[in-house]
Amino acid sequence: MFKSKVLNLLLMLALALSLLVGCGQNEQPSAEQAKDTAAPEQSIKIGGSSTLAPVIAQLANEYTEEYGTWNKVDASLPEEPIVIFVSTGGSGFGVKSAINGTFDIGLVSRSIKDEEKEQIPNGQLIKVGTDALAIAVNPENPVLQVKPNLTTEELKGIFAGEIKTWKELDPQLPDRQIVLAIRDLGGGASEVFDTTVMQGTPVAKEAIQLPSMGALAGKVMENVDAIGYVSTGFVDQNQGKIAVLSIDGVEPTDENIASDQYKISRPLIMVTKDQPTAQQQKFIDFVMSAEGLAVVKEMGFVPAK
Repeated sequence: MFKSKVLNLLLMLALALSLLVGCGQNEQPSAEQAKDTAAPEQSIKIGGSSTLAPVIAQLANEYTEEYGTWNKVDASLPEEPIVIFVSTGGSGFGVKSAINGTFDIGLVSRSIKDEEKEQIPNGQLIKVGTDALAIAVNPENPVLQVKPNLTTEELKGIFAGEIKTWKELDPQLPDRQIVLAIRDLGGGASEVFDTTVMQGTPVAKEAIQLPSMGALAGKVMENVDAIGYVSTGFVDQNQGKIAVLSIDGVEPTDENIASDQYKISRPLIMVTKDQPTAQQQKFIDFVMSAEGLAVVKEMGFVPAK
C-alpha cells in the first residue's frame, strides 16, 4: 500500500510537470523523462494534443486512484502498480510519437491524415469525442452587445487582416486594434480553422501564435481586444472569463456541435501504432466507458456515443 501511494505521488508530480511544460513557451514533452523513470513493461506513455491531454490526465488519475495495481483491474494481470504518464506537445507530435514509439498512445485533436494512417496499418483510432472551436472574446468586449453574431466572411476578414479595428467591423464599436490570437500554424486547431473558415487564405502576419490552447485562452482572458478560436472545453472550464460569438447564427452548443450545425469542430482521437497491450486496452476501455465519457462531457467536450 505504501509503495502504491509513493508511486501515485510520483505520477501526480509527473503529470503536473508534463502539463506545466505543455502550457509553457516550449511544448517539448517529457516522455523521455517517463522512459527513464517508469517500469517500461507496466507503464503507459500517452501524449499529444494540448486540448485532449488534460482530459486523459484526469482519467488516468481517477484510474490509478480507483485500482492502484493492474491485478485489481484484471486478475490475470500482474500485481504491479498502475503508472500512466500524460504529456502535451500538440496533435502533430502526438500522432508522430505514436508512429515512432515514443508514446504508446498518441492524442490528436484533428482528423488523422491518410498518409498517417498508412504508417499504422495495425493500429487503432479511438474517437473519444468532439471539440468545437468557439470564437472567443473577452467578456468586457462591447462586440458582445453590438454584434454578437458574425458571418463566416466577417470572421475570415478579421483573421486575414482585412478588418483591422473593431470600428471597421461595426461603426458602433471602438476604434481600437483587433488582437488576433491563434495556435501555431500547422497544428490541429489551426488546420481545422483553415479548413472551415479561412479556406486557404493566409492568417494576418500580425496574429499572435500561442504554444497551447490554454495559452490562447489566457490571451483572450487578459486582453479586452483579443479574439481567438478557443476549444469549447476551455471555455467551459473558464466560465465568466471567456465569452463566445455565434457564427452564421449558430452557437457552439453541444446540440449544434453533435448535429454538425456548428461547423468549426474537430474529432478528439487516441491513436496507437499496433494493437494495444492488455494494460493499454484496459485503460482505453475505461476512457470509453460511461464513467470515462462522463468526464469528457464534464470537461466541456461532446463525448463519443
